[in-house]
Formats: sequence, C-alpha cells, structure tokens
Amino acid sequence: MSTAPARSEDASNPGVARVDMKLEVVVIPVSDVERAKEFYVKLGWRLDASPSAVVQLTPPGSGCSVQFGGGRTSAAPGSAQGLWLIVSDLQAALDKLAAVGIKVDEVYHTGVGGKSEGLDPQRSTYRSFASFRDPDGNRWLFQEVTHRLPGRLDPGAISFSSANDLAGAMRRAEKAHGEHEKRIGAADPDWSDWYAAYMAAEQTGTELPK
Repeated sequence: MSTAPARSEDASNPGVARVDMKLEVVVIPVSDVERAKEFYVKLGWRLDASPSAVVQLTPPGSGCSVQFGGGRTSAAPGSAQGLWLIVSDLQAALDKLAAVGIKVDEVYHTGVGGKSEGLDPQRSTYRSFASFRDPDGNRWLFQEVTHRLPGRLDPGAISFSSANDLAGAMRRAEKAHGEHEKRIGAADPDWSDWYAAYMAAEQTGTELPK
C-alpha cells in the first residue's frame, strides 16, 4: 500500500470539479468457481447477491468486493499477485487462517535492515506482512496498519468499518492512555475525550495526544 500523501487535482486546477471514484469490485481469475467460492466463504467473506454465473464476496470491513466467474476476465487463473488486505491486528488474521486450515506462505516485517522473518517486534504500523494463496494461486498479502500516515484519510471523516476494528482501536488507546496517566502521575478524569482524540488521530495520521 502506498503511504504517499494524497494530491488533489482540484488545488492545481480549480476549474475541475471533484468526482468521487469509489473502488467497488476487483475481478480475480479462477479455474473452478465453486472451489473458489468455498475457499473465500471459509475465510469469512460475505457472499453477496450477484448476477447469474458470477460470484461476488466482500472481505469483512471492506468497501471493495471481489468477483469471479461468468467470463469476467481472460486472465490466467492464479495470475493475480498484488492483492492487499489491510488488518489492524495481523496475529488475529493469522489465527483466523490457521483455524480454517489455510496455509500461510510467509510472515515477515520490514525495517532498517530490510526484510526479516516474523512480525515486527514493536508491531509498528505498516511494517508487518503475511501472504497466502487461494486454490488457484492468486496471492493475497496482509499488511498490519494501526496508525495511518497523513494524507490517506480525510481528518473530518472518522469511521470504523467493523466492531473488531473499533475494539482494536480502543485497546491501543487504552494502552497509550495508561502510559499517559503514568506521565501525569494521576488518574485522568477526562479519559473518554483522550481516547476519542487518540483514536481519531491514529486513524487519520495526525499527531497523537501525549
């Protein structure tokens, strides 16, 4: 996933009106529609209503779905290799794969020394990855993102796509707030405001409260 700040064409050309373009569906090439459907349903993806002969599923918390079947693509089955899934807790995602018997190709993290095996010891945002494949070999990559860099999301549009994401954000805020109370040497009566500020800043990439 790119971490570069968003660039608005509206700023450079005020005569061009903004047009919202929401990524809705990604088509993946499979050889056996029923086998692929079984795999993704087992992974916990929602089976959506779709046209006849086409299967559409949506990953939990995602605004974008995947489709296959029905002559949607002429690409060779298994040729999709750059499919990213963002998670706030990579270990939980790995536990889910293990629970349903899906093999993981590798788990690794990146840093100053390059690529290393396993999760990032500090669980720093954007650093930890894991990959797996569907029965045709289409490759998916998990990336753990807890704190966004600036420019990725609109600071005025805070939302959580699922109860799991909200719970994860609250746990991280709770941990950070515990450190905050140690620094001030007292219980914080305004902890709810602090939590809210921390969770909003973490999601949008603005400065975290101290």
